Amino acid sequence: MALKSKKFAHFRALIFVVTSVATLAIMLGQQEHLHAITNPNTGSTGIQAQIPADPPKIPATISTPTNGQVVTNLPLTVSGLCASNDLIVKVFKNGVFAGSAQCINGSYTLLIDLFNGKNDLLSRVYDALDQVGPDSATITVTFVESGFNNAVPRVTLTSDYAKRGANPGDTLTWPIIISGGTAPYAISVEWGDGVDDLISRSFNGSFDITHIYKTAGVYRILLKITDSNGQSAFLQLVGVANGALTQDNQNTAGGTTTRTVVIWWPVLIALAFVVISFWLGGRHKLENLRRQAEKRIQY
Repeated sequence: MALKSKKFAHFRALIFVVTSVATLAIMLGQQEHLHAITNPNTGSTGIQAQIPADPPKIPATISTPTNGQVVTNLPLTVSGLCASNDLIVKVFKNGVFAGSAQCINGSYTLLIDLFNGKNDLLSRVYDALDQVGPDSATITVTFVESGFNNAVPRVTLTSDYAKRGANPGDTLTWPIIISGGTAPYAISVEWGDGVDDLISRSFNGSFDITHIYKTAGVYRILLKITDSNGQSAFLQLVGVANGALTQDNQNTAGGTTTRTVVIWWPVLIALAFVVISFWLGGRHKLENLRRQAEKRIQY
């Protein structure tokens, strides 16, 4: 009876340890999320956990426009295919950043401006760690603007940031650069959450646009500038309000999918050691009891 009692005690202790370790594993797994979270650094997209990965291997494509197309109206719609919703697609014209869009369900769409004359377009994909993938094939389009004046460079908008974020309720600040054209300038900003701003600038160069998002999400930001000669330029960007997304706050620019990663292998190794330790300990105690019983019988 004493042996059976000790065996049951070992079994109950083993059950307790296994249950405790499993509970700890579940708690750790629930904390290992890959999504945008509250971040105290305005102007950045918060990441709770980053798992190192290889850069994207599959390039985005450009389906629209077609190679050799002549364009007479702006903005130009650029669209194509991309491999993953985690990617952001940046489009370049003659090597100059022209705009960005989130990959949504394997495709992307954005509006861009063009230089007067020949424009070589290509797209590049970037992952959440800002690792760049391969370039797409180059598509050449020609923009012919009626009444274009070669003496005055065409007005353009650009930025050093394709994607930028802030916490909901905090101010998102985004540096924008105006080049060319004739002052004064009128700039409209569609923030993607139903709020639009109208800004007036008396000279070109750098300036900041600011906005406060109320709810977490990924938003398409579209800027349009018009100079005093009536020339216009466009720039599309991706804005992020940090935080977990739901079906209600995913913008047309795409959403970040919350993915839970449970790291099981350390737990399995620990469980194996626990089971082996209890088994060996139990066998050792039973062997000692058996030897003690044999000694009593001999005496």
